[in-house]
Amino acid sequence: MPKTIWLIDGAYLLKSSAAHGKFDYIKLKNELEEINGGEFKEIYYLNSVKDSSAAQQNAFHNWLKSAPPTGPKMRVKLYGLKEMSVRCGECGQTTARPVQKGVDVGIATLIIKLASQNQYDRLLLSAGDGDFEDAIDYVKSELHKEIWLAGFSGNVSPDLQSYADKVIWLEKHWDRIGMGNSPVADETE
Repeated sequence: MPKTIWLIDGAYLLKSSAAHGKFDYIKLKNELEEINGGEFKEIYYLNSVKDSSAAQQNAFHNWLKSAPPTGPKMRVKLYGLKEMSVRCGECGQTTARPVQKGVDVGIATLIIKLASQNQYDRLLLSAGDGDFEDAIDYVKSELHKEIWLAGFSGNVSPDLQSYADKVIWLEKHWDRIGMGNSPVADETE
């Protein structure tokens, strides 16, 4: 059984799953571990938050850290948000919107750091951004790590797909991961 680490871009899973509804992180973890053929060595959840003192967000992130059977037992790394100016092509008006700050760098760093430390044989990545291509290429070609992706079709960069040893399309597992009665299994924006 290969040592497997699961890295999650929390915003990616939340936004990509929106068309299907809310999902349950415990059910998702269990489904992916079954596909993996055994338990994950570690799980890292990375995301940005608007306000780190928001009670509902804190409850969700604390729940993610909780061990089974209460929670999915993930290492949670939270980053701040930055304002990005967006100019409307039609009217020329500029508006600001919050965007993640540091999450992609954190994920890329973990991909390389954990591979260099031989913490995994298989990386399961739940992110869709093609910006991870160089990190994935390095750990696959130089460190000979196996790369799996778990995401939603239409929301995973073809650049990442080209390196994947396996792609798990989560919508095909929706009947087993969709939201049940877990009150804190989804993140509130």
